[in-house]
Amino acid sequence: MASPVGSPALNTTIFAAFVVITLYVVYRVGNRNSSTSDYYAAGGTFTGPQNGIAITGDYLSAASFLGIAGAIAVHGYDGFLYSIGFLVAWLVALLLVAELVRNTGRFTMGDVLAYRMRQRPVRAAAATSTLVISFFYMLAQMAGAGGVVALLLGVHGKGGQAVVITVVGLVMIFYVLVGGMRGTTWVQIIKASILVTCAVLMTVFLLGKFGFDISALLDEAAGNNANGDRLLDPGGQYGRTPISKLDFISLSLALILGAAGLPHVLMRFYTVPNATEARRSVVWAVAAMSIFYAATLVIGYGSAALVGSETILASGGRENSAAPLLAYQIGGPLLLGIVAAVAFATILAVVAGLTITASASFAHDVYASIFRRGRTDPADEVRVARRTAVIIGGLAIAGGILANGQNVAFLVALAFAFAASANLSTLLYSLFWKRFSTSGTLWGMYGGLGSCLVLVLLSPVVSGAPTSIVHNVDFHLFPLSNPGIVSIPVSFLCGYLGTVLNRRDRADPARAAEMEVRSLTGIGA
Repeated sequence: MASPVGSPALNTTIFAAFVVITLYVVYRVGNRNSSTSDYYAAGGTFTGPQNGIAITGDYLSAASFLGIAGAIAVHGYDGFLYSIGFLVAWLVALLLVAELVRNTGRFTMGDVLAYRMRQRPVRAAAATSTLVISFFYMLAQMAGAGGVVALLLGVHGKGGQAVVITVVGLVMIFYVLVGGMRGTTWVQIIKASILVTCAVLMTVFLLGKFGFDISALLDEAAGNNANGDRLLDPGGQYGRTPISKLDFISLSLALILGAAGLPHVLMRFYTVPNATEARRSVVWAVAAMSIFYAATLVIGYGSAALVGSETILASGGRENSAAPLLAYQIGGPLLLGIVAAVAFATILAVVAGLTITASASFAHDVYASIFRRGRTDPADEVRVARRTAVIIGGLAIAGGILANGQNVAFLVALAFAFAASANLSTLLYSLFWKRFSTSGTLWGMYGGLGSCLVLVLLSPVVSGAPTSIVHNVDFHLFPLSNPGIVSIPVSFLCGYLGTVLNRRDRADPARAAEMEVRSLTGIGA
């Protein structure tokens, strides 16, 4: 066991205090989960500003707080591209998706896609996509837990880190089982408020150390990084070879187009009473995230300046340790303990949101709509959702242990690629193309999801690179780390071909017209 940074007792105490407070909140609000609407969508009782802060909490994952700061500290300008992509992606959600999804569906993405299609095959495809995307997103969060505990508690053995990942997973399962969407939403509101406040305070403290002279901070960062002045220029990570430039374009596509297809983000639009509040949610979320992502730029370069890239890479959490190490430099053990608690809270809240989304998709789209053909008792459906949450939580724990040590921003980028490849094309076609059919939906979802999965398995993510998940083996055939540049167009093409080639599977004009009116006006929602 290596020596930890700061005081393990203080770090643990602050995090435990957060857990106790949020568990109490979850228990108090969880008593109201009497129906599927309460459990899945909190009864649509949250306001736009409340839901916007909750979306911020759901969206600002361990990748945002740990991975981006580390990527900027080590790679410089190119690391900030994650921040830009994550933020700009909300324009797609705001302009094309938020209101229409809120008006058309009830609880899940499957409600929207199956509105004018054959219910059973489309809901099965939507549930499959939701489960795969949620699992990849969970991997990133749980992997981040291992890196943080390695740094803060000095637990560098895989076994000890596995125990901590398991504890985080069990607390998350409790949030979902007891609190449902209402409890999870309040956890995310609390977490987002603390996270954004913490990032702003770190930024102010850090700039104060350099006399609020950003140029002095950047000069110090360049002098304390292995890349030198190249830390401030584009191309440090993605511009060295033609393949890396193409990888950058692929990453950008995945980040910008992926947010509007993330199931746990789409599900948040059902927690507000109408489409107007859904749009207000996105406006509030974009405002809060803009402040946060601007702060990550200063935190990342500040980590390079005060901690140094070599120290960051030599620490237990590698790139994911940049923000905690910087907190220790500028605020000592107390600020480190607060940042540690925020990092753990981030992981808990995001994984809880993912778990309730995945379990709701299985219970509502698969169990209630496919197995029981819509003839199910609401209490029975909620019971299935809770059991599914336990299974998904167990898989998240196991996956987090296996993915421990990977850069979390990188893993989240893969989840965005899956979301853009499997969901975005079918959502846009369903909402805006009247001829779009069931065959097109299935071709688009399975074509995008399948191509993305195959390309990831054959990429340097899995084998053939020093940072690959599988070591000492090389079977990669696809040169890019992010498959979005191929799999996203494949999804749109498959959706189009599936519609125009299968002429026997024609869209119902009456249902298409009904969906158009409902999505635009909210009548009947």
